[in-house]
Amino acid sequence: MSDKFVPLISSGVAGPLGILHLPRLWQKVSLEAVGKLADGYPGIGAGYDAMVLGALGIDHEACKKFIADTKPNYPAFEKWVREQAGSKVNKHNIHKLNVAILGYIHDDETRKGILAASGIDDETTVCPDAVNLNNLDDWQEFHAAVIK
Repeated sequence: MSDKFVPLISSGVAGPLGILHLPRLWQKVSLEAVGKLADGYPGIGAGYDAMVLGALGIDHEACKKFIADTKPNYPAFEKWVREQAGSKVNKHNIHKLNVAILGYIHDDETRKGILAASGIDDETTVCPDAVNLNNLDDWQEFHAAVIK
């Protein structure tokens, strides 16, 4: 088995705070902190990672440092997020962020590339949203790295 891991927590998963993608962000940054994040995956990228941290007002480097220094389990990470975000952790902001995450659609080139890598014809699928396309991409990467 590879010593690097494809993150398999979906962006469509939330922890107790109800924030979609936050568990995936934690997993990716945690893996990166110990040198075990699969190649091609950023610890904190410009997409959902930036959306979540931006909505919560959390500095990217502070997040990386906290995880690298303390290696928190997920509940401890959520506690830190709540402390850092303060009043930004509220039903209105979380709902608005979650709607943005679920409503994000990849551009045509990205969608077609992800589908093609998995052998799926773009014309035969109704899977346009980024959460599900990213899941498909992760599953393909996992299969290639671990199963094949």
